[in-house]
Amino acid sequence: MDRQQINYSVYLVTDSTAGILGDRDLVPVVAAAVKGGATIVQLRDKTSETAELIRIAKRLHDVTRAANIPLLINDRVDVALAAGVEGVHIGQDDIDLASARRLLGQQAIIGVTANSEEEALTAARDGADYLGIGTVFATPTKDNTKSIIGTAGVRQILIKLAEEGLGHVRTVCIGGINHSNVQRVLYQTASAQKKLDGVAVVSAIIAAQDPQEAASSLSQLIRSPPAFAAAFTSKTSLNRDDMIRAAPLLVKRLAEQKPLCHNMTNLVVQNFAANVVIAVGASPIMSNNGNEARDLAQLGGSLVVNMGTSTPEGRANYLQAIRAYNAVGGPILFDPVGAAATQDRRDGVRELMAGGFFSVVKGNEGEIRTVAGAVGISQRGVDSGDAQLSLDQRVELVRSTAARERNVIILSGPIDVVSDGERTVTIRNGHEYLGEITGSGCTLGATVASLLAVERKDAFLAVVTAMLMYEIAAERAAPRPDVKGPGTFVPAFIDELYHIRQESVEGNGAWAAAAQLEFR
Repeated sequence: MDRQQINYSVYLVTDSTAGILGDRDLVPVVAAAVKGGATIVQLRDKTSETAELIRIAKRLHDVTRAANIPLLINDRVDVALAAGVEGVHIGQDDIDLASARRLLGQQAIIGVTANSEEEALTAARDGADYLGIGTVFATPTKDNTKSIIGTAGVRQILIKLAEEGLGHVRTVCIGGINHSNVQRVLYQTASAQKKLDGVAVVSAIIAAQDPQEAASSLSQLIRSPPAFAAAFTSKTSLNRDDMIRAAPLLVKRLAEQKPLCHNMTNLVVQNFAANVVIAVGASPIMSNNGNEARDLAQLGGSLVVNMGTSTPEGRANYLQAIRAYNAVGGPILFDPVGAAATQDRRDGVRELMAGGFFSVVKGNEGEIRTVAGAVGISQRGVDSGDAQLSLDQRVELVRSTAARERNVIILSGPIDVVSDGERTVTIRNGHEYLGEITGSGCTLGATVASLLAVERKDAFLAVVTAMLMYEIAAERAAPRPDVKGPGTFVPAFIDELYHIRQESVEGNGAWAAAAQLEFR
């Protein structure tokens, strides 16, 4: 078997424990999975005696050899030799790679677990055929949070391998991978330098009622891009004039299509947010009930997940909705309100970011730094606080986080920064009254989500259009004679959002000329 031609795409790792396998015989389960599309199998069994392991390995090898795919043994070089299989997978605490190679020979396939850049580089330089990178997500059998590296950690390891000239080493990731997240994992870990060669799964196949169907459907998902990726694959070159011309046309499309904007938002701003969504031309529904999300996601709209009211029950509902919208490619905006204020909110951000893909993440400096992984950030509440980073630093923060997440990041403030990792702009529009009213950030999120619902090919264009519409409306509202302060500003602001919408529908895009937009 040619080691260079191994297909790692559906890497099945066995688990014979009662909680995963039940009372079934492992061999028929693996045989069904191989028939369904598993491309490589690893026998992992930490409890059986050596003689029993060899017996099982030989039976499994009959299955994999007939399908011309490799069988590897976890940790046990002696079992691999006795059973005559194609190789082993070793962890950081198992036999060293050099000794395994010496015992098994140059033709054996040897994989190594890597949980950090250092471990990955060392194993790759020492001659590992592939790396098992992870743990990606917490699992029932792997809940040590120190070992959880997420998609961002996997991506960084892949980039480092490529930078060090080791991009030829094959890679899979492992840890909590299943049918609901496999496409997102492959999408968010990929970079221009290197992408994964496959995913390693355990319970997604072994615990499945129909292992053949589970392997088949997983294989199909791996071969196709996620539905939400379409909004990030058409990164056309845009300049300021292009954006000013495009924005009114997009607002007109919004008014004509009137898409659903599903808001899972805090109780304080629901009424304000619903009025803003109507004013810009979309159709709001305010529902924090995750059970409704599957039906609502089918209606072609977008979702706002606003963490303003943070409770464990709320996060469970958010996750249910996120999965529903991700499944159909519906755009989602995440507003991590007060992310840096408490440990519970920081934990909530990590849980939600791990739980699904967000088309856009919007926040102030402290919130975006928390999303990016900074520690020690202080925040009094939902207020933005004083900026601690220079504009150039904020630009780099937003650009690098967007590139890592492969989405759009908005850092709001006196000068807004928006990036999709490749295109980055600053926006200097807006008015100080927006900082004096409750819910201006939340309603900006609802406006962005409304535009995302109609612009499915270029999320960056949708976001910048929404930012301009929202902040230019504020500039138009503030000097009106009927506005005496923040209290009278709110209804005037809603009026101006409506006026911009109507002007755009009538073919008058002059409002966009007020854009203070700069590409960086």
